Amino acid sequence: MNRKIIHCDCDCFYAAVEMREMPSYRNRPIAIGGAANSRGVIATCNYPARKFGIHSAMPSSQALRACPELLILPGRMALYQAVSHQIMAIFQRYSDTIEPLSLDEAFIDVSESTLFDGSATRIAQQIRADVEAEVGITISAGVAPNKFIAKVASDWRKPNGLFVVKPDELDGFSAQLSVKKIPGIGPVSAAKLAAQGIHTCADLRPFSELELEQKFGRMGQILALRRFGEDHRPVQTSRVRKSVSVENTYSQDLTNLEDCRDALSPLYEQLMERWKKLSYHYAVSGLVVKLKFADFSQLTREQASTDINLDFFKTLLHLAFESGQPQQQAQGVRLLGLGLKIKAPITQQQLRLF
Repeated sequence: MNRKIIHCDCDCFYAAVEMREMPSYRNRPIAIGGAANSRGVIATCNYPARKFGIHSAMPSSQALRACPELLILPGRMALYQAVSHQIMAIFQRYSDTIEPLSLDEAFIDVSESTLFDGSATRIAQQIRADVEAEVGITISAGVAPNKFIAKVASDWRKPNGLFVVKPDELDGFSAQLSVKKIPGIGPVSAAKLAAQGIHTCADLRPFSELELEQKFGRMGQILALRRFGEDHRPVQTSRVRKSVSVENTYSQDLTNLEDCRDALSPLYEQLMERWKKLSYHYAVSGLVVKLKFADFSQLTREQASTDINLDFFKTLLHLAFESGQPQQQAQGVRLLGLGLKIKAPITQQQLRLF
C-alpha cells in the first residue's frame, strides 16, 4: 500500500502558546501544571525547563526542587483549543484525510494529493512553514509510508524538525529502533523483552510470528508486524473512543474509606456530564475506579456492566480500597478517579421476509 503519511506534532504545545503570548518567557524555564502547594503535576514544559530534567506527570513540588526558578503557569485550555483549531484548519488545506490524536498532534494522509507534484516531503515543509508564520509556534513532522514510522520519525529531529523515511528505507530504519518505540511497549514489557536479550526491532526478527505469540501472547502479534516497520492501519477521520473518565487529586489525603465514599458523588456528576456528550454514539460496557495512594502506588478495579450506577462505583471503591496494602491505607488516597469503558453500539435491523 503506497501510502504517504505525515505525522505532525507541535513542540511543547501549551508552553509554546504561552511563549507566543508572552515573549519574555522564551528563554526562561516554564511549565504548565498545577500549583506545588496543592499537589499539582506538570502537564508540559518548554525546552529550557527540560534541561533540568523536568517532564510531564512530574509533581510540581519536585519540579521546583529541580529548578527553583521554574515558572509554573495554570494553563488556559480555551486558548489552547482555539490555537488547535487554527492548526487543524491549516492541515485541511492539504488533505481531507486527517486523524487528530490530541489538540496538537495529527496524522495526515496525502497519498492522493497532487500538491507539490505529489511530494509528501514538500507538503510537510509547507505545513510547518504555514503554522509557524500564521500561528506563531513550531511543528515537528515525520513522513513515512505508514502511521507507526511517521510518528517515530516526527520525534527524530525535535524540536522544529522534519525527518523522512522513504519506502526503500523502511527495513533499515525499523531494524535499529528500540522496542520501546513500539506503541504498547511500556517499561514492564520492555524489561520482559530485555530479559530475553531483545532490545531492538532487529532482535525480534529471528523469531517466527508463532514463536512471538507463544512467548508474549497478544503483544507478540504487534511485535511481529512492527519489527519490520509494518503498519497497515489507515488514517481514520473519525476515531472510536474506548473510555471516558474523570479524576481529582486532593490537597489533603482522603484518610479512610468513608472519606473516599463522600468524594464519589461530585466525581460521579462530572462523569455524567461527560457521558451525556457521548451517550448518543456509544454504549457502556464497564465501570472503573482508580485509587492512587500517597506513595504514588495505584490500584484500579473494574466491573463489566451496561448500566451506570453510583452504587456500583461505591462497591468497586470498597473492593479497591480493601485490596490495598495496610501501609497504603494508612497513608491515605491522594487521587480518586471514575471511568466508563465504552464501545460503539452494533445497530441491527430486522430484515423483511418479503
